[in-house]
Amino acid sequence: MSEAEDRKPRSDEARATFDPEITSEFAIPEGLAVARGSGESETTSEFAVPKGLESAQAETEPEGSAFNTPRTYSVKDAPPAFTPATGVPMITLITDAPWQDRMRTMLRMPVAERPALEPVVRSEDEGPAVPRVLDLTLRIGELLLAGGEGAEDVEAAMFAVCRSYGLDRCEPTVTFTLLSITYQPSLVEDPVTASRTVRRRGTDYTRLAAVFRLVDDLTDAETHLSLEEAYGRLAEMRRNRHPYPGWALTMASGGLAGAASVLVGGDAIVFVAAALGAMLGDRLAWLLAGRGLPEFYQFTVAAMPPAAIGVAFALADVDVKASAVVTGGLFALLPGRALVAGVQDGLTGFYITASARLLEVMYFFVAIVIGVLTVLYFGVQVGGELNPDAVLGIQSRPVLQILASMVLSLTFAVLLQQERSTVLWVTLNGGVAWSVYGALHYTANISPVASTAVAAGLVGLFGQLLARYQFASALPFTTAAIGPLLPGSATYFGLLSIAQSEVDKGLVSLAKAVSLAMAIAIGVNLGAEISRITLRIGSAGKRRAAKRTRGF
Repeated sequence: MSEAEDRKPRSDEARATFDPEITSEFAIPEGLAVARGSGESETTSEFAVPKGLESAQAETEPEGSAFNTPRTYSVKDAPPAFTPATGVPMITLITDAPWQDRMRTMLRMPVAERPALEPVVRSEDEGPAVPRVLDLTLRIGELLLAGGEGAEDVEAAMFAVCRSYGLDRCEPTVTFTLLSITYQPSLVEDPVTASRTVRRRGTDYTRLAAVFRLVDDLTDAETHLSLEEAYGRLAEMRRNRHPYPGWALTMASGGLAGAASVLVGGDAIVFVAAALGAMLGDRLAWLLAGRGLPEFYQFTVAAMPPAAIGVAFALADVDVKASAVVTGGLFALLPGRALVAGVQDGLTGFYITASARLLEVMYFFVAIVIGVLTVLYFGVQVGGELNPDAVLGIQSRPVLQILASMVLSLTFAVLLQQERSTVLWVTLNGGVAWSVYGALHYTANISPVASTAVAAGLVGLFGQLLARYQFASALPFTTAAIGPLLPGSATYFGLLSIAQSEVDKGLVSLAKAVSLAMAIAIGVNLGAEISRITLRIGSAGKRRAAKRTRGF
């Protein structure tokens, strides 16, 4: 049929037959010529190249354009895919390394690069009960976090417990007050998530060491510790009493304050006065704790008796170094443990937990400031002559100061409820820390901040070595050893200057105290990292750290 005939008007019968097509909104209008063929267009894709563009495209488009195939492509010379033909190098962990190092290495790896879990044979015939394993993991993490352990070490312990019972695809998450863990059996099954809130915190490094031994036994392939046995040991840890009674803790608080006063230039009378003030403040804090008052008010009240005794000596015009009495009392209250843990969490990437810990430290510090500043203000108003420049007159007495630093570390270890087997090591570590600080600051005339950082670095290094030797936590070997380095004198003289209306001078002294505290925390963490780098730990290759942004 010709085109002219096709355009002729149809008869009424034909119109009646094709009337639905004519009235359809998809009908082709009369007079519009279309090519015959299939009813659907062949180039319906939005990614199709328009007709007439092929030749121009071949001339203008570069070889790497998305519209054409690379001319040099061939099967033989194909670019490497995600998995090379030779396979992906297998990463194996050193089995004789401590579980802390192995689990920390795995946590810092991408999930796709973690080595597969080896089959684990347990006493349970039907395999591990996932909810109970997760509950045990959370309870262990709760004890570690409540005891002051760093967030990364808590995650490493939780990861180790899950893997010891065959739960490979698990991800622990640790914040300041919340622990959670997620386990996904496979890619097609729903994940199982459990969480636990940490509401109470207590300092008991004996319990902390027992938890580390439990995790060490769980990760040991030859121990075969069942879930029931693990729960039994965990319940026994909770039932055990602290290794030192309350009166021993009070005496240790007094000994710490007395040793700190001798460290900054005090004599025997100052030692006794600082010890009495610290013990009185400790008893008052215990009284408030029994009444249910928050720790903020406990620190405020505990800081008042040493400051009151120092002001009383100044008012009585007794030839005693009153500033050393107040400084010794501050040493017993400064939250060095929480400070080190907070900075360590920040350096390892746990910024939320680090912010919460440092905020807690700030609240405790403000409480100490309020207590001491209140007493000093009234002391100055009634005529007490306290000299802020007395800090410049600290005498260098090497032998006596080293002995005082060792006594300070020993009493600090008792306050932290450490095991008796670790007290001697931490006492020696504290003596080494002060010896290094005194040699750098008093002999070599190096700035106190740099001297403190170097001494704290050695504390962290030795503490990590001792912890690796005993397969235990590094906290009992480092926290008490940094006691002699705490900025008690800088804090006191800053508060005294503020009480005497010399605000600028006081703020400078308080800024120095903050700098010393940060130097301690960073030094301890750096020393621990150096020990891990230099020793044969982790995986077969170098442990990679997280990539950080640089200005963007």
